[in-house]
Amino acid sequence: MKKWLLGGACLALLAGCGEPAGDDTAMTDDAVQQDSMTDDGNQEVAAAELGAWGFDTAGMDASVDPGDDFFRYANGAWLDSTEIPGDLSNYGMFTELALEAEQHVQDIIVDLASASPAQGTVEQKVGDLYASWMDTDTIEARGLEPIQPWLDEIAAAETHDDVAALFATLHHQSPFGAGIIPDPADTTRYTVFVGQGGLGLPDRDFYLNEEERFEEYRDAYRAYIAEIFDLAGIDGGEEKANAIMDLEVRIAEVHWTQERSRNIQEIYNPMPLDQLSALAPSLNLTEGLTSLGLGSVESYLVAQPSAIEGAGQIFADTPVDVWQDYMTFHILNNNTNALPAAFDQASFNLYGRTLNGTEEQRPRDRRGVNLVGGSLGEAVGQVYVERHFPASSKDQMEDLVANLIAAFEERLQNLEWMDEETREQALLKLSTFEPRIGYPDEWTDYSDLEIQADDLFGNLVRINEFNWNDQLEDLQGPVDRGQWPYPPQTVNASYNPLMNQITFPAGILQPPFFDPNADAAINYGAIGAVIGHEIGHGFDDQGRQFDEAGRIRNWWSVETNEAFEQRSGALGAQYDTYSPIEGMFVNGTFTMGENIGDLGGLQMAYSAYHRHLDACCDGVAPELDGMTGDQRFFLAWAQVWRRLYREDNLRQRLVTDPHSPSQYRTNGVVRNLDPWYEAFGVTEDDQLYLPPEERVGIW
Repeated sequence: MKKWLLGGACLALLAGCGEPAGDDTAMTDDAVQQDSMTDDGNQEVAAAELGAWGFDTAGMDASVDPGDDFFRYANGAWLDSTEIPGDLSNYGMFTELALEAEQHVQDIIVDLASASPAQGTVEQKVGDLYASWMDTDTIEARGLEPIQPWLDEIAAAETHDDVAALFATLHHQSPFGAGIIPDPADTTRYTVFVGQGGLGLPDRDFYLNEEERFEEYRDAYRAYIAEIFDLAGIDGGEEKANAIMDLEVRIAEVHWTQERSRNIQEIYNPMPLDQLSALAPSLNLTEGLTSLGLGSVESYLVAQPSAIEGAGQIFADTPVDVWQDYMTFHILNNNTNALPAAFDQASFNLYGRTLNGTEEQRPRDRRGVNLVGGSLGEAVGQVYVERHFPASSKDQMEDLVANLIAAFEERLQNLEWMDEETREQALLKLSTFEPRIGYPDEWTDYSDLEIQADDLFGNLVRINEFNWNDQLEDLQGPVDRGQWPYPPQTVNASYNPLMNQITFPAGILQPPFFDPNADAAINYGAIGAVIGHEIGHGFDDQGRQFDEAGRIRNWWSVETNEAFEQRSGALGAQYDTYSPIEGMFVNGTFTMGENIGDLGGLQMAYSAYHRHLDACCDGVAPELDGMTGDQRFFLAWAQVWRRLYREDNLRQRLVTDPHSPSQYRTNGVVRNLDPWYEAFGVTEDDQLYLPPEERVGIW
């Protein structure tokens, strides 16, 4: 059984603004750089990090009509002159910030380790985890010795019951998974989430899509399975690979689609343990969940019941020796980064080079930084915040969030398609939003975690066990609303409908998203729209099905619900037509939540920007470099989504990523907004033009 930690289990529910590196009272005037004027009429703007006022004008392509392709108009020169680094699958503004944060974290690791810290301190654990990653000589010398006890466990299995018992451990792969999340029926307590799993390729479509490139992916995966057996000195790799591939195709056939798996009404299937176990008797779920410490909850949230039922039938029909080979491959595959270099390189060749188009593996030191930053994220995060996130930035962000919430409240008050009963509930939910900015109030205590400088494999096992035990402890008490889904150096933002929380870590609160010295239009069009995006997730096609307490509850009248679905359906139909790769299209239903977040977020941010102008400048923004305030606002949004993709990475994203590709996060949004047409003089002669009656307005 693959056991998810809290963040993993909530992936279907947690909505973020960013792309996998893989998203909101009264206004105060110090929220952003002021639109103040000197006596000669020129704007006073302190030195912004990008360009003169927060936007990289050199990255534009002014030869492109903004009404034909606003994404290229704003970013064309950058797109044409930028190359994706050889060790990355895509590159954009999120990447630039992530690389900057990565360097900051590396500096912190070196500094903490160089002080000869005492045993048991956080500093020692940070330094020794990194040292164990960099100690490739020891990794090579130990070979498969660290993982051999687990291989022996698998080899000793004789019956299906023996295999099912191995599923119920923290380290063995299985065709389903479990994790701990707040209970959608009562978010003051935790419950257990059970869902489909068990595939080595990114998604069911990689097994079932009949296009030639996906067939090539399957051939590469089959060859990789055989290679892993060969590297491990296990005979019959090719035959085993064929059997494992056949098994995973069968599992994929019972898996739900990504589109269906993000539908909260579909995946919300609470049931007691005996009912869950009855779905797949052969899997011995009662014994397995109990052995994991998950057997005592009142009700289990089963995300894809038919997939669990199908997995049980497949399990019973498949010989024990095939399951042994399946688990042997996956235990090796899941730990290639802690095994000799040949395993690590083989894994990169498949998952990096073939599936994402990445030309070369990232330097080991940088991968080690990401390991430490992810595994001991809050340990280095505390220092990151001290060095790179001043208190003034948090204060300004709090003001920006308050202004965005006020702008959305105003929009809700005047929304013509929403009736008063539903409006009252929407305003109640908005009033209980909990913004979290920069970093958590309480930091993770790593006292019980043992880290050794010469034991990478053991360190990774102990980290996994530490995190799991931390969650089991949570299961016994009330929900901890102070937990964060990621450390503060993360470049992302998110909304959690179960907690009604929006989270903006320090990592994203940097230019081009947020710059205290940039023009107000830039901050509102960038981080302001990101804030609005996350607020909007509370009211998107899935988030709107949760109430102010994070409970699943229908608070929509029939008429208002129909009006929402008509508007969202029209937006989805627009995105269904977008094709970044010949023969592949954006899935407007799968990406619906993010598209609504983008559209509504920009609408909210535009309203908030004009509230700002009304308060500071009599509603008028000065021109800068011949550009109006509204033009700068929309350019800021386009700049945030500068991104290049390798084709294989983009193909994978179209299948697995609920975010639309960046050009549509720009062009697909602005073409629905009347102020954009006015700002750039867009007419019916332009390619992005939509007649007013076809423009979608939700929030």
